[in-house]
Parts: sequence; structure tokens; C-alpha cells
Amino acid sequence: MPSLVTVERHAAAAVLTLNDPDRRNILTSALVAEIGEAMDELESEPEVRAVVVTGAGPAFCAGAELATLERAAAGDFSLIRAVYGGFLRILHSPLLTVGAVNGVAVGAGFNLALACDIRMAADSARFVCRFSELGILPGGGHTWMLSRAVGAQRAMLGVLLGEAWDAAAALRDGLVADVVPADRLLPATLERLRRLAGLEPEYVRRLVGAVRAAPGLLRHGDALELEAVDQEWSVGRPAFLQGLEGVRASIRRRPS
Repeated sequence: MPSLVTVERHAAAAVLTLNDPDRRNILTSALVAEIGEAMDELESEPEVRAVVVTGAGPAFCAGAELATLERAAAGDFSLIRAVYGGFLRILHSPLLTVGAVNGVAVGAGFNLALACDIRMAADSARFVCRFSELGILPGGGHTWMLSRAVGAQRAMLGVLLGEAWDAAAALRDGLVADVVPADRLLPATLERLRRLAGLEPEYVRRLVGAVRAAPGLLRHGDALELEAVDQEWSVGRPAFLQGLEGVRASIRRRPS
């Protein structure tokens, strides 16, 4: 039986592809388990700084399967909680995570995209909440992640009034960082990550953690103290001294 998740390594980045195109990459318990196994392996590899998440076929991820929702309606909510594991594993990874959204991202599949630090979209991408259409309240922290991405007003339009985002609207509202032609999605995403190869893995993880933590801090002073710990660590690294010498050399080369 083919793997439901495939992994390809590209220098400092790995591409994790949901590989169930016939079912539009829905988050079954089997697929969620393979996401976890793949992430465990990638996080143990020092050379991997980032994971790009994408989908095989025309869809990114069409959410949970209907059988899971039907089981919940019958009183068994455990399978829905298990689906959370697919995107929460991405959300809590210490690596930089990038969603390369190649097609429709629906419900829990939308959550998977929202769980990523950066989202790149193909011009064929579409983001759909669909919760109100089904008469189910959002889960998995969807309202929190979506509100942080697009603001409370736009989030309300999506979750309550069912408005969807095509690629252009997603770029307008800050839901994605960039939109590129579908056949350029992965090359363009990997090109954006090329510079990671020159950065220490621990440096990347610390900086990713700092940016994630920043919106939850109440005061500038809190950020100052947290950043001071990481900055003190970084100035003691050989990479900092090399970078400092590079800046000095650049200054010396400037015409007087």
C-alpha cells in the first residue's frame, strides 16, 4: 500500500506531501499517524531547518472524512480529536513550517494551512471554513488561528457567513505570503528557503520560537527579556563572529 505521506529533502528544507489524492488528502487517522512519524524523523535530523507541507493532486487537504463527523454525531468525539493531531503536530514543531497550498484547503485542512508559520499559495488555492455550512462549530483552535491571520472581522465572514478565500483574496487579507502559478509553487517556495542552509539549525529554531511567542506577550519588556536570552546565546557563536567580519569587510570595500 502506498505511503499516505511522502518526504523529499532539498538542502535545508524537506517537502512533506500528503499523498492521498483520490480522497483529496483528507485527514484520516492513518494519514495523521504518518504525519507524526515523518515529523519525528525530520526533527531529529540536524540538517533540516524547515518543512514544506503540500498536497498531492489538485487538493491541499479537504479536511476530516465524513465518517469521522458521523461518528461524532453518534456520540464518539474521539476521532475528531485524533484529527487535530495532524495539524497540531505541524503547529508545535520547532522547525520552520511552510504551507505550500496547491489547491483547496477545507475545514481541518484549512487548519493544517493555518498551523504553518508561512503560507505560499498556488493561483489555484482556495481556503474554505465550511463549519457553518455543516452546522458544526469550528474546532482545533480554528477561530484563534484564523483571527490571528486575517483579523476578527474577516474571520467572522469566513466562519459564520461562509465566505471563502481564493488565492487573490488570501493575499489581500494576509492569509498567504505570496501567490505563484501552480507549476511554480514548490520551486518558488524552496527558493524562498534557500538562505536557511547558511544558518545554524539551533539559530533557526530559536528565532522561529521567538516570532511565534511574540503575539502572546503583553509588554515590550517581556519581549526584551526573552530576546536577551537568545541574543546572548547567539553572540557567543562562531557564526556571529563570521557575520561580523563579513560586515566589516563590506564596509571596507565601500568607496570613500
